[in-house]
Amino acid sequence: MQTPEQAPGATPSSGPVADPLVDELLALARATAAEAAGLVAAGRATAADDVQPKSSPVDVVTAVDRACEELVVRRLLAARPDDGVLGEEGAAREARAPRAGDGTGRVRWVVDPIDGTVNFLYGVPAYAVCIAAELDGVAVAGVVHNAATGEVFSAARGRGAWREAPGAAPSRLTGRAPTTLDLALVGTGFGYAAGLRRREGAIVADLLPLVRDVRRYGSAALEMCEVAAGRLDAFYELDLHRWDHAAAAVVVREAGMVVTGLPGRPVGEPMVVAAGPTLAGPLVELLDRLCAEHP
Repeated sequence: MQTPEQAPGATPSSGPVADPLVDELLALARATAAEAAGLVAAGRATAADDVQPKSSPVDVVTAVDRACEELVVRRLLAARPDDGVLGEEGAAREARAPRAGDGTGRVRWVVDPIDGTVNFLYGVPAYAVCIAAELDGVAVAGVVHNAATGEVFSAARGRGAWREAPGAAPSRLTGRAPTTLDLALVGTGFGYAAGLRRREGAIVADLLPLVRDVRRYGSAALEMCEVAAGRLDAFYELDLHRWDHAAAAVVVREAGMVVTGLPGRPVGEPMVVAAGPTLAGPLVELLDRLCAEHP
């Protein structure tokens, strides 16, 4: 069986990236996410004033989501006008033709303006601005900025993963000590389509007796970062999009953890799994079986 470490997109960080562009991308992502998080925090009081349904009546987007994505894209392209962009709320453009030596045409930004929009709408303090930078198709820098609390998770490939919070010194993230599946605290999330929710409910019902317990925060990016921070042992979720996990995946990998899909499949198709290296294999094997039992 293909292990998580062998699955497409599942390899943890393997060392520093020689390209000096990576540090520039991380700095721009951090500064942009901080400004955007300020906009989101300021918009919380009026979050319910302009809410529209998306894929279903319970899957929503707010005016603040749109304004945040517009701000992020504007700042990123002002600094790097030739880059590509992929955003949850519709921002999409291809990078311009490459020019040798300056990174032009090599970078695409992946943006989730508010991961955890329903939390934002209700005032649950777990919603984040997520920005990832892809270099030649590989995510090499990521920032997940919790707009409700000011907590920031950031990483650049080969440079480690870090947590910052108001009033606390920055701390390097290394996950938790290895554990077994039966003692694992596992995070998960649920989609918005009724059929998908029924499947997810069946999977978590079978999983629950086999692990320590299950948590659900309402933000996939923040839950993945909790794995990096050692506050969860693992996380999984079906039907996530690139913008849901790209930034957090850099943080998880740089903390020495694994991000993978089901065996033989890319990350996110149909599931994202984040866990420590020793736990990832047994968890992926279990989830693969449960997905097959609940198609």
